Amino acid sequence: MITMNKFILNSLLLLMAVSCSQVNTPPPNVVIVLTDDQGWGDLGFNGNTNISTPNIDKMAREGAVFERFYVSPVCSPTRAELLTGRHHVRGGVYSTGEGGERLDLDETTIADVFKQAGYATAAFGKWHNGMQYPYHPNARGFDEFYGFCSGHWGNYFSPVLEHNGELVKGDGFVIDDFTNKAIRFITENKDQPFFLYLPYNTPHSPMQVPEQWWKKYENKSLDLRYTDPTKEIDQFTKAALAMCENIDWNVGRLMDHLKGLELDDNTIVLYFSDNGPNSWRWNGGMKGKKGSTDEGGVRSPLVMKWKGNIQPGKKIPQITSVLDLLPTLTDLAGLQTELPRPLDGKSLKPLLLGKNPEWVERYIVHNWNNKISVRTQDYKLDSDNRLYNMQLDASQEQDIAEFEPEKTKRMMAIKEQWKLEVYSELPPVDERTFPIGHPDFKYSQVPARDGVAHGNITRSNRWPNCSFFTNWSSVDDYISWEVEVLERGAFEVGLYYTCTESDIGATVELKFGSDSLQTQIQDAHDPPLFGMENDRVERMESYVKDFKRLDMGTIHLEKGNGQMTLRAVDIPGSTAMDFRLLMLKRVDE
Repeated sequence: MITMNKFILNSLLLLMAVSCSQVNTPPPNVVIVLTDDQGWGDLGFNGNTNISTPNIDKMAREGAVFERFYVSPVCSPTRAELLTGRHHVRGGVYSTGEGGERLDLDETTIADVFKQAGYATAAFGKWHNGMQYPYHPNARGFDEFYGFCSGHWGNYFSPVLEHNGELVKGDGFVIDDFTNKAIRFITENKDQPFFLYLPYNTPHSPMQVPEQWWKKYENKSLDLRYTDPTKEIDQFTKAALAMCENIDWNVGRLMDHLKGLELDDNTIVLYFSDNGPNSWRWNGGMKGKKGSTDEGGVRSPLVMKWKGNIQPGKKIPQITSVLDLLPTLTDLAGLQTELPRPLDGKSLKPLLLGKNPEWVERYIVHNWNNKISVRTQDYKLDSDNRLYNMQLDASQEQDIAEFEPEKTKRMMAIKEQWKLEVYSELPPVDERTFPIGHPDFKYSQVPARDGVAHGNITRSNRWPNCSFFTNWSSVDDYISWEVEVLERGAFEVGLYYTCTESDIGATVELKFGSDSLQTQIQDAHDPPLFGMENDRVERMESYVKDFKRLDMGTIHLEKGNGQMTLRAVDIPGSTAMDFRLLMLKRVDE
């Protein structure tokens, strides 16, 4: 009897101790590593013998691997879905540039949620969901941002970046630089919970990678090839794999730093990509690549590690989505929050921590460029309503729609229902302006990317994200932006330009409503285009220049909507200038 009482007493004390330890356990840190244009097959643990990714492979052994994880076919939609847990069209994201990449301001982000819960928050890398505040990451829940807001960048070696809105000079290869900033952030916040978002911008083109990674691949033979080798460009594949190995090295540095600070026991780390591969290369035999709603365009690796909580080596076969990550991470962190809008994703906590979880069969819809596909656990209905058994036919070679008419009809109905309930939320015309002059943020970027050229002016490349305007040859030419000044004020204006010696002297005018500012270009600045010297494969995007800042002076802007224009009222030479950016800085009046 006494022994039993001691047993009961000891059990109660143990339960109390466990309960107290749970209460006193700090909330877990969260680290999200998102890569850009890395395919499911660009990793060693998925069977690619062309590449060595020991650090990410180790994460896979020590954490959970989601075997059927899906994202959107392209960059900014996937990022929007990660941030909100809602389909990208619900948040106004329908494109990757010219304003269509912006996430609606009434959406709540995952960083908002963690910040409200007391977490320190930071993002280092490629944002791609809006540039001007309050679309800027510093307005979307992130205390600190370092990187670039465009869809791609033209130079990966010590480029011009921004830190909390202010233009700064990068330090070395961008992925190494972003990781250095992440390591510093972790060190500075090691004694409090933190939420760290690392959206790397490789292996997106231009295909630039440091020599130490490239030399391994330059003359390497490829053991695994795309199913149709005639479509594969060997040098592009090699460059992409070299960039992925650089990513792996940086992931290793990150994980080692967490372990060195004894934070790995209480940090949830995620690793995934934003879409399928950006070229035809080995991808497990799947059909499609970036931009496609077929399997190869939307299936991404996902590794999730949480030492002591997620069983090492766990395989999760259920279909899952980037939409699930917000509810999953808030659930794992124990955050009690009510979001103003219903989510499209669901918490994956039962799959991660449960032994035999009940899981209701679901469907996942993908869309891009008016192509819509539907995925269930075993089947895929493609954009042309062809049906495939994905367990038997991962390459989508055998259309079985005529043999499975009821299943085809049911999945077609799901597609139509999705169009009515989700796709219909996207307005037919994007009437959003580009905001400038927010009272809570000092800087407003007005780049060539967001402008409209009139007259002879042309863009340096069809892809606007890291482009500039050139061929400005007439006083009738001008650039315009549809903007909204959010709060009246005085703004110092910096104009970033290039101009040849023979063309100096142009007088340019910035105008918004009745407010205007003129200045004359008096200094020649004619640097060459660059980027090609670091490209491992010829790029399709614009090459870049070293643009010079010209202080135009101070302009006073009144609150309101309208067209902002930049004109050359006098051009003594053959051209006015090449134009990259206006930077407005709010100053006290």
